[in-house]
Amino acid sequence: MTDPSTEPGHDTGANGTTAPDRARLLDAMLPHVAFDGWSDASFRAAAHDLGMTVVEARAIAPRGALDLAAAFHRRGDAAMLARLEQADLSTMKIRERITFAVRARIEAIDDREAVRRGSAFFALPQNAPEGARLIWETCDAIWTALGDPSDDINWYTKRATLAGVYGSTVLFWLGDDSEGRADTWAFLDRRIEDVMRIEKMKAQVRKNPVLNGLMAGPNWLMSRVKAPKHRDPSGLPGHARGEG
Repeated sequence: MTDPSTEPGHDTGANGTTAPDRARLLDAMLPHVAFDGWSDASFRAAAHDLGMTVVEARAIAPRGALDLAAAFHRRGDAAMLARLEQADLSTMKIRERITFAVRARIEAIDDREAVRRGSAFFALPQNAPEGARLIWETCDAIWTALGDPSDDINWYTKRATLAGVYGSTVLFWLGDDSEGRADTWAFLDRRIEDVMRIEKMKAQVRKNPVLNGLMAGPNWLMSRVKAPKHRDPSGLPGHARGEG
């Protein structure tokens, strides 16, 4: 099993605060989020509930509600990775693995109101960069867990494409009242199918000598793009049983 201290959101601050401190503050804040959103009012109420001063709470989460909203998102990532670790992915095709992972991430924390409020919170201009980074982290975690071997521009395009699939599916899920969220999973299947069509089209272009020749220049430029270094996926679910 993965050491919790190495999972997303499980950090130790320079001031000595640890993930359990932040998790406790997050748990205290969640009941208030339904009424006041991811706001300073909710943050202060959570601190009060724990008998903390706001200064003490800020030592745990210096950016206040933003830090706790990010911790809530990363809690979902950690829960998804735990579920992937327990699953047998070896019998699944790549599209089935991706679908399973996205579904596992959405099902990881079934608190639609907190997610709904979070979507509005991260849509604010001052919070949008953090929101985009969190979605990228989620998609990177999925691809890494599935053993993605790419180390070129495909490393970026896979994660960018999955971010679109994940983000649109979450938005659909927020308004889905169908039994068992059946409509959401059908929507997810359609988005994955759209992606697979694009991949098939790219493969056809590579096989066509005329089109492949026209793309020689752009392909050469893209071949110079490399994935970030110092990535260590060892120990993550799916790595040992990647596509190869």
